[in-house]
Amino acid sequence: MAEAIMTKLEDGVRHIQLNRPEKKNALTSNMYTAMAEALNESNDKQEIKVNLLYGTQYGTQGCFTAGNDIHDFLTITQTGKSDESALLFLKSLATLKAPLILAIDGPAIGIGTTMIFHADLVYATEQAIFQTPFLDLGLLPEAASSYLMPEAIGHHRAFELLCLGETYSAQKAIGAGFVNQLFPAETLIEEATAIAVRLAQKPAKALRTAKSLMRSAHKDLIQNTMERENELFKTQLNSAEAKNAFLAFLNK
Repeated sequence: MAEAIMTKLEDGVRHIQLNRPEKKNALTSNMYTAMAEALNESNDKQEIKVNLLYGTQYGTQGCFTAGNDIHDFLTITQTGKSDESALLFLKSLATLKAPLILAIDGPAIGIGTTMIFHADLVYATEQAIFQTPFLDLGLLPEAASSYLMPEAIGHHRAFELLCLGETYSAQKAIGAGFVNQLFPAETLIEEATAIAVRLAQKPAKALRTAKSLMRSAHKDLIQNTMERENELFKTQLNSAEAKNAFLAFLNK
């Protein structure tokens, strides 16, 4: 069985590929842990200049991620079992020293959208769609998105995404300012890789310092928001409201 998270290092770029196409790259505990380990490793290894994260294909359509695996959520709700793997991944995003580039084709659902606001560059295809259906599942925003998203795109757009659950097309994401550029699906990874290599060729210390300067003013606020969201998210995750929403979703 293929690894659900595949990594490689080439030309100073750490490639991190979501590789669970049969489940539309729905994220499991093991996948969160593997991604967190890969990102944290780049903090310690100077040879990793840039991180590039992308999805894979299922059928003829690309997919970034369908978000957290709903079966995992339901298991937590039914058993009360605690799982901190997603939080570990989110913390790795918030403390990442090397730049992060996302290349998105197809659905980017839930955390697939909220992680964008921790990235430094985001590229997508015309087929990319962005949605955060947290409230529809009886859940709450995560990844410090309750702060980062309004800060980046304004309260009204953020409320539209986080609370109304509106789906954003690639063009609407460009207009909102959280996607840099669109590429054809067949060349997305090639184009994103070329940009990542270009970035990796810059002086390493200066690159990391520049990223740090751009993030440092809000670093503590982001991490505090993430912790607060996590506590409220866990409470809501164990609610009857969420359990009923998960069962309804799985029975569709």
